[in-house]
Amino acid sequence: MDVVCLGESMVTFLPSRPGRLADVPAFERAIGGAESNVACALAAAGHRTRWVGRVGRDGFGDHLVDTIGSYGVDITAVDRDPRRPTGVYFRTAADRATDAHEVVYYRAGSAASAMSPATVPYETLADARILHLTGITAALSDDCLALMRALTAPRDGRPLVSFDVNCRPGLWRDGATTAGPVLMELARGSDLVFVGADEAEQAWGLTDPTAIRAALPEPAVLVVKRGAAGAVVHERTGPAGTDTVVDVPAPRVDVVAAVGAGDAFAAGFLSATLRGLDATARLRHGHLLAAAALTVPGDLAVPPRRAHADRLAALAPTAWGTLQLGPGWTGDDQEGRTP
Repeated sequence: MDVVCLGESMVTFLPSRPGRLADVPAFERAIGGAESNVACALAAAGHRTRWVGRVGRDGFGDHLVDTIGSYGVDITAVDRDPRRPTGVYFRTAADRATDAHEVVYYRAGSAASAMSPATVPYETLADARILHLTGITAALSDDCLALMRALTAPRDGRPLVSFDVNCRPGLWRDGATTAGPVLMELARGSDLVFVGADEAEQAWGLTDPTAIRAALPEPAVLVVKRGAAGAVVHERTGPAGTDTVVDVPAPRVDVVAAVGAGDAFAAGFLSATLRGLDATARLRHGHLLAAAALTVPGDLAVPPRRAHADRLAALAPTAWGTLQLGPGWTGDDQEGRTP
């Protein structure tokens, strides 16, 4: 496998029209889950991926496994729990003016929360170049946290461990007070870390990429995402403590729904990492896959063809700086547009 992604996936219900959750009359079923999103995006981009998770032995579990598998993701290591349900959640459409939206989760006691070192054989994870994890899993239960600690602990022959902080204070017992130290511990045990500047502020009271790097010196690669402002990578290329720092702005995007962009960015960056591309190209491919997610209603988008993405990622700095992407841009006849 190129990448194994471990974590929770849930059935998502998307609104049939804008409005309050109380007023939406119907929903369309989809899937959501940070790690399975990354696995699906990477598979759609041509990589060999496996999703390792746990779902109920119910219809929603069937839907998740079938849908994720339809992207070309290996699902042979998914565990089916006969006693616990598959998690689900409902959300409203974001208000374009305020980005306000409602999300309601039904995940307490879910099958995914029962993952532990005892239920996930290490051999299902170790045959990959990259093992991708997120901080969401650590918040689901004490057993899930124990699993995350085991996977980020030093181990001979372990894959490169990619960790997306994904700070979600609402999932933690005492919010950011509990989340911050745990997420810091897991990030320090990883090789490649993704964190949003907003997440770093919630978890650790830090927003500046240099300060975040100072707090996280252990990972070989640290990516700090700054939303529409772009992303910065700190990469250790010399003796300990010596970094190469690259800052790449994000293209302008006509946003349809602000969901799934972080997962898509991670998939784009990991795809370019697997291909051995330089730091600028890795960040640009992350931005491009994030733009694909931002220009569709759900969490998952069809990524641009590799040749298309490569052409955009190779644009001169001036042309990249004027790039604007809207719905449908991933089609073969689209090259983005400039104002």
